[in-house]
Amino acid sequence: MTEEPSRPRKPRADAVRNRERVMEAAKAVFSQGGPEAGLETVARRAGVGIGTLYRHFPTREALYEAVFRREVEQLAELARQLSPDLPGLRRWSQALVEFVATKKGMAAALALAAHKPPELMAYTSGKLHEAIGMLLGPAAEAGEIRRDIGPEDLLRAVVGLCYLQDGPDWQAQVMRLLDVFMDGLRLPQGGPPARAGERG
Repeated sequence: MTEEPSRPRKPRADAVRNRERVMEAAKAVFSQGGPEAGLETVARRAGVGIGTLYRHFPTREALYEAVFRREVEQLAELARQLSPDLPGLRRWSQALVEFVATKKGMAAALALAAHKPPELMAYTSGKLHEAIGMLLGPAAEAGEIRRDIGPEDLLRAVVGLCYLQDGPDWQAQVMRLLDVFMDGLRLPQGGPPARAGERG
């Protein structure tokens, strides 16, 4: 009688909860950056021991990648939930700023600026372009915003604003400039939609 291959056991519920708590704590701690944003701080904020953190994420790079992927997946899911119009695009872009804040903080706190696996970058780029397209395309087709702005344009604009700003209140500055950028996408009430390739 042939034995059936053993199925991998599902993670225990408490282990899943601990992993989620660590990633939530890491997002909050890394977003702040600075010398205090280390793994011990993450463990304390998550309410777990440092050994528990390392069981789930044996290296700093592993934690970085897990948080990064989770943030990208949440951005993709948010795009599916929002209405495909200018307010939806504005809300998603604000979430993108929060994502960049986490990314900037990770690089500063963990010295991981050079840790950019090609497959992770390709995954991130694909997901973000798809998410933006879900909101940008329908809004442009409805004549609400100009048509000569593509996903890459918006991504470069928002991320560029984030990296041009610095200091403790940089996110507030970016959010203000983001409002200006979004207002610039809006077509005049009743105006004809701009065609692809036209510059207003």
